[in-house]
Amino acid sequence: MIRITVVAVGKLKERFWADACAEYLKRLKAYAKVEVKEIADIDPAKAGGVDAARDREGSAVLAAIPEQSHAILLAIEGKERSSEGLARRLDSLALAGTSDLTFIVGGSDGVSDAVRTRANEQLSFGPITLPHNLARVVLLEQVYRAFKISRGEPYHK
Repeated sequence: MIRITVVAVGKLKERFWADACAEYLKRLKAYAKVEVKEIADIDPAKAGGVDAARDREGSAVLAAIPEQSHAILLAIEGKERSSEGLARRLDSLALAGTSDLTFIVGGSDGVSDAVRTRANEQLSFGPITLPHNLARVVLLEQVYRAFKISRGEPYHK
């Protein structure tokens, strides 16, 4: 079974974000083993600036990525894929023997250069800026949709 880790900077503070993520995590259980690792966001004012906070968050993100995992960073400048394109990409990774994937959702100030370097590829949901809480929900929904597409199953809206 495919193993997916979602490494996300920041906690889901509002219940509606947590409920939306929980719903997609429940749906994904039929297709993959999914684990979410939340990384505490660092206050730049307490860390000595944005760069220092991003570096500290980055160290925690890197530590949370399983060693052999294929890491996919969510980034505006990443490759845009349709839902069908994401399904094809996940299928091609599986066909190549990659069964351990990590998706990285950065914090409000982005991610460190070290995290960008570790990422095997970058995925974009388009040129819009999404709050990291919403990006996490969209990611889980799109991964779920990709599994449904790959298996030719109907997707209930």
